[in-house]
Amino acid sequence: MWTDLRARLEATRRVYAVDLPGHGQSLDEPWVSHEETVRKLAAQLAARFPGRRVDLVGFSLGAQLAIQFAATFPHMVAGVVVVSAQATAMPRSDLALRLVKATAGLVRKPWFARLQARALFIPRHLRDAYVQTSAGITEDVLLATVGGNLAFELPSGWSEYRGPALVLVGSRERRVMRDSAELIHRALPGSELEVVERAGHGLPLQRPEWFAERVEAWLAARKS
Repeated sequence: MWTDLRARLEATRRVYAVDLPGHGQSLDEPWVSHEETVRKLAAQLAARFPGRRVDLVGFSLGAQLAIQFAATFPHMVAGVVVVSAQATAMPRSDLALRLVKATAGLVRKPWFARLQARALFIPRHLRDAYVQTSAGITEDVLLATVGGNLAFELPSGWSEYRGPALVLVGSRERRVMRDSAELIHRALPGSELEVVERAGHGLPLQRPEWFAERVEAWLAARKS
């Protein structure tokens, strides 16, 4: 999903894109929790960019991780872009997980993955990669990531993060996502909140050019 953003930013910045545990080229790594994933990412960044602060950009699950990272390792973060992060635990998430478990096998079916790809605004030229990635995700990883996503709550350390933050959410997203964006913004008074008109849950893929321009402009404005 970061293809357009990377193409725009790599001309002037060093971009580091990661595969989450259990995804992409990290299929052999089990997903444990948001906290453990952030700890591993912090170790990688410290090794690759010692003494450097980084800008974090995350969408959905990745946006939750960006919040968790900034709350846990604020000294490593220069700025955060949070896109469509659910920040309140979903009531009766056990029912949702039962449904995920019952349909987990479908994720590895190409026809179902393609239906998902269209629903997630994935462009045609990236759908084969999405299908391939979906086929590699195990039921354990799927349940663990979805469970962590549904149970996520805004960490207390988020309010103590002192760097800049841009919070984006689509106007056509579910109420819980729009309410979460408000919550994330209120908890960090210095942050910017923007509701993107006519956008659903999939902004980086639904409006890739606009998104890339918006993130690039926000980063540039901070450094000017």
